[in-house]
Amino acid sequence: MTLQPQSPQDVQEIVQTHSRLQPFAGRSKPALSTLHPEATPLDMSRLTGLLEYEPDEFTFTALAATPVAEVAAELAKHGQYLPFDPLLVDRGATLGGTVAANTAGSGRFRYGGVRDFILGVRFVDGQGQLVRGGGKVVKNAAGFDLPKFMVGSLGRYGLLTEITFKVFPRPRAYVTLQITCARLETALQATFKLANKPYELDALDLRPRDNGQVQLLLRLGGPPEALSGRVARLRDFLAAEMAVLEASLAEGQADAALWAGINAVNWAKPGQALVKIPVAPKQLPALDGLPELGARHYSAAGNVAWVTVTNVPRLHQQLAEMGLAGLVLRGSAEQPLIGARHGLPLAQRVKQALDPHGKFLEA
Repeated sequence: MTLQPQSPQDVQEIVQTHSRLQPFAGRSKPALSTLHPEATPLDMSRLTGLLEYEPDEFTFTALAATPVAEVAAELAKHGQYLPFDPLLVDRGATLGGTVAANTAGSGRFRYGGVRDFILGVRFVDGQGQLVRGGGKVVKNAAGFDLPKFMVGSLGRYGLLTEITFKVFPRPRAYVTLQITCARLETALQATFKLANKPYELDALDLRPRDNGQVQLLLRLGGPPEALSGRVARLRDFLAAEMAVLEASLAEGQADAALWAGINAVNWAKPGQALVKIPVAPKQLPALDGLPELGARHYSAAGNVAWVTVTNVPRLHQQLAEMGLAGLVLRGSAEQPLIGARHGLPLAQRVKQALDPHGKFLEA
């Protein structure tokens, strides 16, 4: 029987009376919510709603299962947004799922990821206690930083019930310069040089093509009257640094549609598993060369690889050999965490402290 708590207090009671639980909400990342036969399904989707929003303070607090799309619509009324680009917004991603899976999108290149915007959390630990960590303003916390530790935790330490984020003013306009070059190595050299230049890119993604070419996606945001000059300077720099095969500019609706498609992972091949892989750009050519990979997209100047594969066990072995970790978001996998497991001793100690009886499934 699937349990559906209506409040944080309901979650506490459920944790206290059940031995094994598997939470889910929006199910935008189905590999993380595949039901386990030994666990009781826990549908958190009714813990939704914006609790506090202070536009002048650039912070909001919401229940954890609140859809990101709902929050984004409210922030937009005040010209604000979550700059780290939460992934899979149009597919039902929730705030809690975004934190638990650490699914920041292309905006993390300039502004940082989920951990840089989370201020406070409330969660139910494995003993049914309602725990608060952090605060509701930018400078209001001391001691162990529990909110950041919940980022990427996949629910193994506790069940998030409430989250506080800081937000930023949204740029008035965007444009995206699309540059095609012959090889991935050429594109990476350009990203290394761009990192030391004052172009203030909002996003810098790399999109490999089937013919071996790579498209650089360089997004600029700001006052519309300043964008044309910034684009011209960026064009001149890139033309001097690399052989540009193609160049085009996406503006207005074309720019919005381009990044909405990237956020929704529309580039992924259907029927294949979708895997997120944090990676150092210098390791990207070796990763990109794996024959098992299907479609690929590299965000944050090549620091995060998003790939599709049909053989997850084989990718697990290859990532482990490369010292890389992966998280399966869609598709079939025995466990979502694959490849190398970094920081495992610390994770196990925190697990023992917050969930000593193992009520929450280990990823």
